Amino acid sequence: MKTISNPSQSKRKKLAERPMIKQRKLMNTVEKIFYNIHRKGDKAVLTYSRQFDWPVQERLEVDRETIEKAASLVSERLKKAIELAYRNIEAFHRSQQEEVRKVETAPGVVCWRESRPITRVGIYIPGGTAPLFSTVLMLAVPAKIAGCKEIVLCTPPNEEGNIHPAILYAASLTGVTKIFAVGGIQAIGAMTFGTESIPKVDKIFGPGNQYVMAAKRSAQYYGTAIDMPAGPSELLVIADDTSMPAFVAADLLSQAEHGPDSQVILLSDNKKVIKAVNKELDIQLENLPRKEIAAQALKNSKAILFNDLDECVDFSNFYAPEHLILATENPVLLGRGVTTAGSVFLGHYSCESAGDYASGTNHTLPTSGHAAAYSGVSLDSFVKKITFQQLSEEGIISIGNAVEIMAEEEQLMGHKNAMTLRLGAVKARQTAAGLTQGQISEQNSLQIEEEGSQVSLQTELQKADEFPQTTPQETKEFPQTEMQEDDNGEI
Repeated sequence: MKTISNPSQSKRKKLAERPMIKQRKLMNTVEKIFYNIHRKGDKAVLTYSRQFDWPVQERLEVDRETIEKAASLVSERLKKAIELAYRNIEAFHRSQQEEVRKVETAPGVVCWRESRPITRVGIYIPGGTAPLFSTVLMLAVPAKIAGCKEIVLCTPPNEEGNIHPAILYAASLTGVTKIFAVGGIQAIGAMTFGTESIPKVDKIFGPGNQYVMAAKRSAQYYGTAIDMPAGPSELLVIADDTSMPAFVAADLLSQAEHGPDSQVILLSDNKKVIKAVNKELDIQLENLPRKEIAAQALKNSKAILFNDLDECVDFSNFYAPEHLILATENPVLLGRGVTTAGSVFLGHYSCESAGDYASGTNHTLPTSGHAAAYSGVSLDSFVKKITFQQLSEEGIISIGNAVEIMAEEEQLMGHKNAMTLRLGAVKARQTAAGLTQGQISEQNSLQIEEEGSQVSLQTELQKADEFPQTTPQETKEFPQTEMQEDDNGEI
């Protein structure tokens, strides 16, 4: 890992750059595949899956017999570990359920918010060089707690056409409803448009390489939501002279082994710490089965020496890491300065791999600096928050005139009239109920006075026992638009 000492502010932007494939080339590839999937459905998906994954693939959906058989192929030892992680992830995400809280914002005006599950979600599980069955838990468990009716899982088959049995076991355990043996851009495209076999989903979740991340970004343009921009994995460690170099090196390698386009960063206020960690990296790298992948990632990585830990935190906030480890003497105190990170691990014993598997927090996190604006996956990711409000007659009196004045000032007279009619009806009803004009004036003392109301009190007195009826207007429906091809054969 290259070491940089006390970089100037002007160099920080360059130091925070991630390794990237040329975006224009990447997006052209995505659009070509999306176009073909939209036109040809399963046929296109199978063509790409044969090209990139399993050369003789004939069907996309994984049958029930294969899923059930997978359980017998998973060791009891692994099953127990998965079940422990399941319980912790479930406990943490259940704690995020919110109670409905009604607020009376003004007399007679009650507002509140309720959660409703997203009906159909798609979860993408990387399965190439590292079958991430842990990600099944991270995505399907909160989806189930949220109440999502359909959970569609896509994961690539290997060259023999198999899906890792632990992925299938975890999917069965967590209540995934359909599983498809398809990966990469073609999986995201299929869930975006829907095919004969793979249903169109409302929102796509899951990490992946830069091709998957680019595909998810394109999915948004075609009306399918995504969890966040989540691409190659990354980790930043801040270590002081109390840190254990072997621990720090192991943490850095744990993310470097994800893929050659991963990136890890070490920050310290102590030159000896950086030197000791680099030495440990060389030792531990030789013992990793995925050392070639990790070694390539280390070429994209760096160690940076700063004057003090506050400068380290400042750079970390600028970098906006997916994972941040504070391997320092007072991590909780130092953590108060952290404003931007996907997930933070405090102290010498809080290794990032705990969060990846079994501590309970979600490991699907924003990467590539997107932690500056995005949060990691949580229960909220699988629901829509719908606001409700209910106004009584008292509520109309409380805020009616304010609504009229604001609507008129914005020259939206239809908005004003919707309130004016109700105000008139309430006043008329109060008068018909026997209230004196003085009592009405006293009740309305907090109203903003307005002259020239569109509906006079005298007119409304004649309608005291009924609300004004509106006459339905004829409307012309706009024709529904579909994705069409232009003369160049593009979407």
